[in-house]
Amino acid sequence: MSSVIEVTDLRKSYGGRAVVDGVSFAVEEGEIFGILGPNGAGKTTTVECVEGLREPDGGRVRVAGLDPVAEHEKVTRVLGAQLQQSELQPKLTVREALELYASFHESPLDWAPLAERLGLAPKLSTRFAKLSGGQRQRLFIALALIGDPRVVVLDELTTGLDPRARRDTWELIEDVRDRGVTVLLVTHFMEEAQRLCDRIAVIDKGRMAALDTPAGLIRRSAGATVISFTPSAPLDDHDLAALPALASIERRDGRFTLSGTDETVNAVITLLARHRITAHQLRVVDATLDDAFLDLTKEEAV
Repeated sequence: MSSVIEVTDLRKSYGGRAVVDGVSFAVEEGEIFGILGPNGAGKTTTVECVEGLREPDGGRVRVAGLDPVAEHEKVTRVLGAQLQQSELQPKLTVREALELYASFHESPLDWAPLAERLGLAPKLSTRFAKLSGGQRQRLFIALALIGDPRVVVLDELTTGLDPRARRDTWELIEDVRDRGVTVLLVTHFMEEAQRLCDRIAVIDKGRMAALDTPAGLIRRSAGATVISFTPSAPLDDHDLAALPALASIERRDGRFTLSGTDETVNAVITLLARHRITAHQLRVVDATLDDAFLDLTKEEAV
C-alpha cells in the first residue's frame, strides 16, 4: 500500500514552547488512522499542519505527494476537513450550506443522500443559528465529505452527538473508508478509536508515545488481562510470583487481583486446579484501549 499522508519530524512551537516536537507517521491509502492524546498534546496542531492551516517550523508534510502549505489549493481538491471548532453564517440554512459547499467542487457527491444518512433531512430549512450542537456537528461532517475527497480529516468527529447518532456516524465513516477514502481521525473517545481505527498514533507532550493497531496498543498495556477471585484456601506467594507474564498482583481482604496476559490467566486456573482450590466470584476482564492510553500517557513521578 502507498502512503497518502506522510509526516516526518514535524515541529511547531508557540511562544518558544514546542507544541509538536518531532512527530512522524505515515497514513496508508484506504485506512482509518487515529490520533489520540491528552488535551494539549499537540493533536490538533499536527492535523492543522496536514490540512495546510498552519505552517510547520520544521519537518516535512505531504498529502497525496503535495505540500499542504505551498500547494494548498491543490490539496483542497483531494482533502476534506471537519475542524474541531467551526462556524457558518447564522442565517444560512442547512440546504444553502450543502448547496454552497457542493458548488466549490468539480464532482461533488449528491448531498441529499448524505443529509439523509446524517439525519439532516428534516432540518434542511433550519438556519445554522437554530441548530443544536449535535446537528451542527453532523452538518460539518457532511460538508467535509461533500466534495468526495480522497482524504478526509475528522477532528473530534462525534463530540456532542448522542449515542445513537454517534453509532450511525461510525457506520457512515466505515462506509466512506470502504469506498477507498483515507480517514485521519482525531478523537478522545476510546471506544470510537478502538472500533474505527486500523492504526493509532498516541501523541503525548508533543511527541509520539506509540504507534500500533488498537489490539497492539492494548497488548502493550501493563496487564492486558485482569483476573480476580477469592480462593477457598491459602495460596503460596512463591507460586503466584512465578506465574508467567504477571504484571501486578494485589491482595485485599482475602481477594486476589492479578494482571497479566491470557497466559497468566491460564496459569492461575491451572495452579488453582492443581491445589484443588476453588476460585469464588471469579472474574476475568480484558484491558481496553482506555487502559493502554492511560499507561502510555501517565505523568512521570517527580
